[in-house]
Amino acid sequence: MTRDRQQPDTREHILATGEELIHGRSFTALGLTELLSEAGVPKGSFYHYFKSKEDFGVAMLMRYFTSYRERVGGLLTDQSVGNGRERLLCYFQQWLDNHARCEAQSCLAVKLAAEVSDLSEPMRVALDEGMLAIVQRLAACIRAGQADGSIKPQLPPDDTAYALYSLWLGAALMYKTQHSLQPLQAAMIHTQGLLLPCNAT
Repeated sequence: MTRDRQQPDTREHILATGEELIHGRSFTALGLTELLSEAGVPKGSFYHYFKSKEDFGVAMLMRYFTSYRERVGGLLTDQSVGNGRERLLCYFQQWLDNHARCEAQSCLAVKLAAEVSDLSEPMRVALDEGMLAIVQRLAACIRAGQADGSIKPQLPPDDTAYALYSLWLGAALMYKTQHSLQPLQAAMIHTQGLLLPCNAT
C-alpha cells in the first residue's frame, strides 16, 4: 500500500523497510529503486530525509541501536529478573535463544559489521558508537552485580564487558559461517565460567 508522502512517519517507514530488506542481502546489494518500491514512496521523499544511501545507512544503524539499547537497558536493569549476574546471563541466553529460533537476522550490527566497516567511514563510526554503548550497559550491570555481591569484585567491569561483547560478536559471526549453535554455546560456557558467583571456589 502506498503511503502519503506527507505522513510524519514516512522517514520511519523508509528506515523500517530498509532494515527488513537488508536482512536478505548485503547493504551494497540493496537498491534504492527496490527500497522505494517496497516502501511505496517516491524518490523525492527519500532525498527529503536522507542526503544519500550512505546517510540512510547511518540513520538505519542509529535507529537500530537506539531500539536495541532500550531493550537491553530494560533487561540489564530489571531487578525482577534477578541479581546483576543473573541479568547478564539472561541477556546472553536471549542472544543464544534468538539464534536457536533462527532469529539471528534481527541483529543488524552483526549483519553489517564486516561489510560496511571498510566501505563507509560514517557507517563504521555509527557501528562503533552503537556497540560501545552496549558495552557500557554491560559494564554497568557488572558493577551492579559487584555491588549486590553476585559478581566477584576482582573483575574489571569495563574490560570484562568489552571482552564478553567481543566474544559473543565473534561467536555470532562464526554462527553465520558454520550454521551451528556450537560457537554460541561455547561462548555461554565461557561466560558462565567468567561470571562465577562470589561463593564459587
